[in-house]
Amino acid sequence: MPQTPIIDPQAIDNLRMLNPDDGDEFLREIVAIFVSDTPKRLTELDECLVSGDAVKFVRAAHSIKGSSSNLGATALRQAADTLEQHAKQSGLHKVETLIAAVRSEFGHAEQELARLIKTP
Repeated sequence: MPQTPIIDPQAIDNLRMLNPDDGDEFLREIVAIFVSDTPKRLTELDECLVSGDAVKFVRAAHSIKGSSSNLGATALRQAADTLEQHAKQSGLHKVETLIAAVRSEFGHAEQELARLIKTP
Protein backbone atom coordinates (compact mmCIF):
# COMPACT_ATOMS: atom_id res chain seq x y z
CA MET A 1 0.00 0.00 0.00
CA PRO A 2 1.53 3.36 -1.01
CA GLN A 3 2.26 5.83 1.76
CA THR A 4 0.19 9.01 1.79
CA PRO A 5 2.40 11.96 0.81
CA ILE A 6 2.82 14.71 3.37
CA ILE A 7 2.18 17.31 0.66
CA ASP A 8 0.72 16.51 -2.75
CA PRO A 9 3.09 18.13 -5.28
CA GLN A 10 0.22 18.54 -7.75
CA ALA A 11 -1.67 20.74 -5.29
CA ILE A 12 1.42 22.95 -4.89
CA ASP A 13 1.82 23.11 -8.67
CA ASN A 14 -1.84 24.09 -9.01
CA LEU A 15 -1.39 26.91 -6.50
CA ARG A 16 1.74 28.08 -8.28
CA MET A 17 -0.15 28.17 -11.59
CA LEU A 18 -2.64 30.66 -10.13
CA ASN A 19 0.13 33.32 -10.18
CA PRO A 20 2.92 31.81 -12.24
CA ASP A 21 5.08 34.93 -12.48
CA ASP A 22 5.11 36.04 -8.85
CA GLY A 23 8.11 34.02 -7.64
CA ASP A 24 5.92 31.93 -5.30
CA GLU A 25 4.69 35.01 -3.41
CA PHE A 26 1.04 33.85 -3.58
CA LEU A 27 2.03 30.38 -2.41
CA ARG A 28 4.02 31.87 0.49
CA GLU A 29 0.97 33.93 1.52
CA ILE A 30 -1.31 30.89 1.46
CA VAL A 31 1.21 28.84 3.44
CA ALA A 32 1.65 31.67 5.97
CA ILE A 33 -2.11 31.79 6.57
CA PHE A 34 -2.23 28.01 6.96
CA VAL A 35 0.73 27.96 9.36
CA SER A 36 -0.70 30.75 11.51
CA ASP A 37 -4.33 29.57 11.49
CA THR A 38 -3.93 25.83 12.08
CA PRO A 39 -2.43 26.17 15.59
CA LYS A 40 -5.47 28.28 16.50
CA ARG A 41 -7.76 25.49 15.34
CA LEU A 42 -5.68 22.97 17.32
CA THR A 43 -6.08 25.13 20.43
CA GLU A 44 -9.79 25.30 19.69
CA LEU A 45 -9.93 21.49 19.63
CA ASP A 46 -8.30 21.37 23.07
CA GLU A 47 -10.65 24.01 24.47
CA CYS A 48 -13.72 22.28 23.06
CA LEU A 49 -12.59 18.97 24.51
CA VAL A 50 -12.32 20.57 27.96
CA SER A 51 -15.65 22.39 27.66
CA GLY A 52 -17.44 19.46 25.99
CA ASP A 53 -18.51 21.54 22.98
CA ALA A 54 -18.78 18.80 20.34
CA VAL A 55 -20.35 21.07 17.70
CA LYS A 56 -17.52 23.58 17.81
CA PHE A 57 -15.00 20.72 18.00
CA VAL A 58 -16.35 19.19 14.78
CA ARG A 59 -16.25 22.62 13.12
CA ALA A 60 -12.58 23.10 14.10
CA ALA A 61 -11.65 19.63 12.80
CA HIS A 62 -13.54 20.38 9.57
CA SER A 63 -11.67 23.67 9.20
CA ILE A 64 -8.32 21.91 9.54
CA LYS A 65 -9.45 19.31 7.01
CA GLY A 66 -10.47 21.98 4.51
CA SER A 67 -7.37 24.14 4.78
CA SER A 68 -5.07 21.15 4.59
CA SER A 69 -6.93 19.91 1.54
CA ASN A 70 -6.45 23.28 -0.17
CA LEU A 71 -2.68 23.00 0.30
CA GLY A 72 -2.46 19.33 -0.57
CA ALA A 73 -1.48 18.31 2.97
CA THR A 74 -3.00 14.90 2.36
CA ALA A 75 -1.87 13.09 5.51
CA LEU A 76 -3.10 15.98 7.68
CA ARG A 77 -6.38 16.09 5.76
CA GLN A 78 -6.89 12.38 6.40
CA ALA A 79 -6.09 12.72 10.10
CA ALA A 80 -8.47 15.70 10.45
CA ASP A 81 -11.18 13.84 8.56
CA THR A 82 -10.82 10.83 10.84
CA LEU A 83 -11.07 13.13 13.87
CA GLU A 84 -14.09 14.95 12.45
CA GLN A 85 -15.94 11.74 11.59
CA HIS A 86 -15.19 10.19 14.97
CA ALA A 87 -16.47 13.28 16.78
CA LYS A 88 -19.62 13.35 14.66
CA GLN A 89 -20.36 9.69 15.32
CA SER A 90 -19.09 9.22 18.88
CA GLY A 91 -18.81 12.68 20.35
CA LEU A 92 -15.66 13.66 22.20
CA HIS A 93 -15.10 10.26 23.77
CA LYS A 94 -11.55 8.97 23.19
CA VAL A 95 -10.41 11.69 20.77
CA GLU A 96 -7.07 12.45 22.44
CA THR A 97 -5.09 10.04 20.25
CA LEU A 98 -6.76 11.41 17.13
CA ILE A 99 -5.95 14.99 18.16
CA ALA A 100 -2.32 13.94 18.71
CA ALA A 101 -2.25 12.47 15.19
CA VAL A 102 -3.58 15.74 13.73
CA ARG A 103 -0.92 17.71 15.65
CA SER A 104 1.81 15.36 14.44
CA GLU A 105 0.68 15.57 10.81
CA PHE A 106 0.48 19.35 11.04
CA GLY A 107 4.11 19.41 12.19
CA HIS A 108 5.13 17.25 9.24
CA ALA A 109 3.13 19.40 6.81
CA GLU A 110 4.59 22.62 8.20
CA GLN A 111 8.15 21.29 7.76
CA GLU A 112 7.49 20.01 4.26
CA LEU A 113 5.82 23.26 3.15
CA ALA A 114 8.78 25.25 4.48
CA ARG A 115 11.10 23.02 2.49
CA LEU A 116 9.02 23.34 -0.67
CA ILE A 117 8.73 27.11 -0.72
CA LYS A 118 12.14 27.96 0.74
CA THR A 119 11.21 31.43 1.87
CA PRO A 120 14.07 33.91 1.31
